[in-house]
Amino acid sequence: MIARLHSVAFYGIEARPVEVEVDVADRGFAGAAIVGLPDAAVKESIERVRSAMENSGYPFPRNKCVVNLAPADMKKEGPIFDLGIALGIVFAGGGAVAENPDEYLVAGELALDGRVRPVRGVLSAAILAKQNGFRAILVPEENATEAAVVEGLDVLPVTSLTQAVGVLTGELPLDPVRVDLDNVFTASSRYDSDFAEVRGQEQAKRALTIAAAGGHNLLLHGPPGSGKTMLAKRLPTMVPPLSLIESLETTRIHSVAGELKAGTSLLATRPVRSPHHSASTPALVGGGTIPQAGEVSLAHHGVLFLDEFPEFTRNSLESLRQPLEDGCVTIARAHTTVAFPASFMLVASMNPCPCGYFTDPRKQCKCSPPQIDKYLAKISGPLIDRIDIHIEVPAVPFRELRSEREGTSSELMREQVVGARRIQSRRFGEKGATVNACMGSRQLRAHCRLDDAGEIILRQAMTELGLSARAHDKVLRVARTIADLAESQDIRADHVSEAIHYRRLDRQL
Repeated sequence: MIARLHSVAFYGIEARPVEVEVDVADRGFAGAAIVGLPDAAVKESIERVRSAMENSGYPFPRNKCVVNLAPADMKKEGPIFDLGIALGIVFAGGGAVAENPDEYLVAGELALDGRVRPVRGVLSAAILAKQNGFRAILVPEENATEAAVVEGLDVLPVTSLTQAVGVLTGELPLDPVRVDLDNVFTASSRYDSDFAEVRGQEQAKRALTIAAAGGHNLLLHGPPGSGKTMLAKRLPTMVPPLSLIESLETTRIHSVAGELKAGTSLLATRPVRSPHHSASTPALVGGGTIPQAGEVSLAHHGVLFLDEFPEFTRNSLESLRQPLEDGCVTIARAHTTVAFPASFMLVASMNPCPCGYFTDPRKQCKCSPPQIDKYLAKISGPLIDRIDIHIEVPAVPFRELRSEREGTSSELMREQVVGARRIQSRRFGEKGATVNACMGSRQLRAHCRLDDAGEIILRQAMTELGLSARAHDKVLRVARTIADLAESQDIRADHVSEAIHYRRLDRQL
């Protein structure tokens, strides 16, 4: 007897339909096999299914049992097929009769006692179920709120194999899970940190405001303990809140990667990823036999903070060049090519020398000039070109550390950023770019015209600093953002001068 159910496999963050076919023979030697390019986790599922069925009161077939995961030429991985395989064996073996199984998409891992455990990628599975016309999706209880953000689809939470059988046979009707998205955003879109907690560093806060207003990449440069990490991790608190579309995209990536906490519906705050400098290139940009998302994709619509920038391997740093330009990561394998979204703000921090105290007036630097040059040379020119703003973060004086006066708050900085973003939204409309950092060559010529004084300042900077064509365009984009923060329609000479000030590291690196 043959039974068919529907499940999903993942390639990148996209879910693809998989048909679970189970054939239990009337005669023959005992044995069970899974075909359809399963990985080790899928092959092992037959033993989990056997124990789960027997401990739930369903006999495992004594005759030949074949499980086919179609299409057969698509690689399958993970324990997400456990529940579908178990249900298929129950129905094919005559243990129960399902009502309209083609209306359901099934996903879940089984414990040996028949409990249903949470799995990755349920949001993408729910989106696929809605697109393919399924009436309902059967998911582990811990994943139900995640799937319930997809409207027009019944999300049925199950805790055990017995309960899942009851749902599909119609003997145990369940109420679908509902989620109020407005309440989710209201309850979850708060940050625990604030720029007011950072003492001093008003010039660095100004640079961060410009970076957030225009979506620019940023490099913080200064001695240890000057507050570079504190500043970087508070950047999302001044950026406009995630929209529903941005939240769905970000949540899908974290869900497929297994980074979404159980019971979480949506990510309502912008992610901040700060990988250690020992991270490998695949960990940073993604990879694997079946490509998985890396840190740059997990930072989508958020901030990727790379502390101790020169300590990352050269290959890892150079691998950032494509996502910084394109906003996505493309990973090619022999049988498939997967694209992961990676639209993030890069915030990097570094010391001025190996010992860290080259620019600190309170401590003596022990590094020789060749050592400093070698340290700075770890970061290539093409990569520095892709970072719009370089800002020095000096050591904080004692009087500012002990001052009772709070610094500029995230709320005040957010008001400035939101005002500048509103101007950019009116400027670009539906023309492709969303922030100044994304302007193409045509938009650059249309919206970044300079007066005579600005032209003179920019020409001198190009000559003295040896700026590249890309750095030239970066200066114009940053100047446009500075003008937007000042609510100025024209880019004035002082805007160009400030933007050039943020390219000082071009001379050193």
